[in-house]
Amino acid sequence: MMPEYIPKQSMLEDMVTAAQNGDDTVQDYLLKSYKPFIAKCVSEVCKRYINPMLDDEFSIGLIAFYDAVMTYSFERGGSFLSFANLVVKRKVIDYIRYVQKTPVIASLDEHIDEEQLENPAEVIAVKEMHQEKLKSWHLREEIYDFKEQLHGYKLSLAQISKAAPKHKDARQTSIMTAKTLYDDAVMRAYVQQKKKLPIKDLTQKVNVSKKTLERNRKFILAIFIILLDDFTYLKEFLNVPSETNEKCTSD
Repeated sequence: MMPEYIPKQSMLEDMVTAAQNGDDTVQDYLLKSYKPFIAKCVSEVCKRYINPMLDDEFSIGLIAFYDAVMTYSFERGGSFLSFANLVVKRKVIDYIRYVQKTPVIASLDEHIDEEQLENPAEVIAVKEMHQEKLKSWHLREEIYDFKEQLHGYKLSLAQISKAAPKHKDARQTSIMTAKTLYDDAVMRAYVQQKKKLPIKDLTQKVNVSKKTLERNRKFILAIFIILLDDFTYLKEFLNVPSETNEKCTSD
């Protein structure tokens, strides 16, 4: 019996074509739906169980699968999954060799000639490219999960973007308020259960007016979710400090 995450070949080909034509929804669907397939491919290379949440090799496999989606050519013949399996395994092998200090074959770009990487400067450039690409995909994965968490609070990315404070000081105050909220066990539990801010209790913890808290409620909740789920790359992207001793002040 065919696994649920694998559609019929004709349907899969249509989705790959749509993804190559820039359909972000289909791209996202393929990346999410084929995580078990990717994990299996990576596991066969690493000869061990692969945890998608913890193992860097899975992230490499995810990047490789996306590359396979975007570069697959139906004119070459052969199924997409066979092609994707090959690409994922090749990229993971390259990554393992890279980690083992073999920079000549460390490139994530299978079309780069290995001899071209003998120059130390080029090796560094490939390493930086790899790090940036890996970082961007970690961020994208966190955004997927973040959107799902927001849904539980009846919020969306569009709402958060619109509600974000325009002034730097107001934004920083909201971030610090979310940090205070997260650090207090009682208020943290309240937000997790009620999916809303404990305005009355919060005004006693921070020097921010009730009106300001209500105005920035959506953004504060968004930062709280990021802290709660420890979205590392989102914190870095949004300049959310993990630890700070600053006090919140009203804007």
